[in-house]
Amino acid sequence: VQLQAFGGGLVQAGGSLRLSCAASRRTFSSASMAWFRQAPGKERVFVAAVGWGGGTTYYADSVKGRFTISRDTAKNTVYLQMTSLKPEDTAVYYCARRTGSPYISGVSGYDYWGQGTLVTVSS
Repeated sequence: VQLQAFGGGLVQAGGSLRLSCAASRRTFSSASMAWFRQAPGKERVFVAAVGWGGGTTYYADSVKGRFTISRDTAKNTVYLQMTSLKPEDTAVYYCARRTGSPYISGVSGYDYWGQGTLVTVSS
């Protein structure tokens, strides 16, 4: 099982960035996929999740209306489109996988994790 997250970088406040997470077909199919983030000195927290079919999404209140999660089954990839970025969005972003419902926001609910990609939003 392998998840690889990429697309992070430095962006100014108000800007946009798109993260990608590539998975093996076995990892990706029939699984809910999610993004979490961890700011320096803080716990890892839920950002967004998408169900295996792509039609069900779930967001943390802090990113609703600004971030969009989606998945491309043909490419075994999940995306996180981030807009109107704020300095408080600065964190290492991780993709994660679980079987079952995407309406799970706890870290322990996910069984496989990517290595993380750093997003830095400057003010």
